[in-house]
Formats: sequence, C-alpha cells, structure tokens
Amino acid sequence: MAVHTVTEGAETFTANVYLVTGERTVLIDAGTMAGVEDVVAEHTDELDAVVLTHQHGDHVGELDAVLDRFDADLLAYGDHPRRTTQIDDGDTVAIGDGQFDVIHTPGHADDHVSLVSEDTIFSGDVVVHDDGAFDDGSFGRTDSPGQSRDVLIESIERILDRLPESVERMYAGHGDEFHGDVRAVIERALERAERREPKYSD
Repeated sequence: MAVHTVTEGAETFTANVYLVTGERTVLIDAGTMAGVEDVVAEHTDELDAVVLTHQHGDHVGELDAVLDRFDADLLAYGDHPRRTTQIDDGDTVAIGDGQFDVIHTPGHADDHVSLVSEDTIFSGDVVVHDDGAFDDGSFGRTDSPGQSRDVLIESIERILDRLPESVERMYAGHGDEFHGDVRAVIERALERAERREPKYSD
C-alpha cells in the first residue's frame, strides 16, 4: 500500500489529501487545492472511492471536482448530497491493501471519523503530529461554535483504546506525516488537550 500526499506543495491553505493506492484506490479527503484531481490522475487512472474524515471546508472544497473527474464512491459519516455510502463507528472500510476500522471522533467536528488499520491511522484533524501550535503531538481546535474540547478529549481517548500497538504510521489532516511511535504522539496530544488551555493565543 502506497500513500501519496497529493496536496504537497500547495500554495493555498488546504487540508492534507492522501491518495492510497493498492487493491482499492482511495482518496482521503479532497482539500481545497485547485487542480487536485489532476494530481490524482498523475498517479492513477481510476479512483474507487473518496473517504471523508469530516466536512470542514478545507477538507471538501475540491470534492465536486474530484467526483466529477472520477466515477468514485463517496463514503462519509455525515449527510452529503453525493454520498453513496454512510460510514459509522465500528464499520470497516477497505483502503489500499488494508482494512481500516472507522472510529467516530467528534469534538472538532460532529461528523469526524478516524480510520485505523493494524499499522496506519488517518486521523483527520482530531490529532496531528505538528500544526504550528504544537510539535510532536497536537489536536484539533475546539474554539468555534459547535466544537467541544471535552468531546475531543473523549475522542482521543477512544482512539487510544482502539489503537493497535503495531500502528507506526500517522497521516493527519494537517502538518507532516509521522512514522514511529504513534501511540506516544497521541498520548502527548491528549495530555496537551487535557490542560484545556487555548490552543492558539490569538
């Protein structure tokens, strides 16, 4: 299973968008980078599915362009007019050559899910390695209406409860991908979130 960050080098603000190739070619989120569908097409002629971690604008801005270019299924937790499959906590989704468990992880967004296999996590925005606020363990912001730090903390705890010890690759919605002790990174993110201090000073 190969993972390509197709928004690498984007000049506009966007979430990370990951193309996972293998038995089932899947795009994780769609981002806001104009022309992302062209970058996907540089790697593959066919796209089986797009899986959304959540539907904040920076993750879905170019979704229609991707779906219009490829005849792909759309898997999402929350309602979407182009959704073909609803995913829920406890479901299993085939991505690349792996099977990923769906974990509902609200707090940053009500419809947020994380995707976990035996060796990889696509964590969206709920927990990231680095994002400008913290390095080596950060978490999604919760200072907008409808967001909740307490709910986010519960979501991070849920990830840790269901994270296999063998997970060593983390692909988050922002910041760099991480290879190594993923559990330790998530535990540091949890500790920082539990302090309940503002993530950003401004």
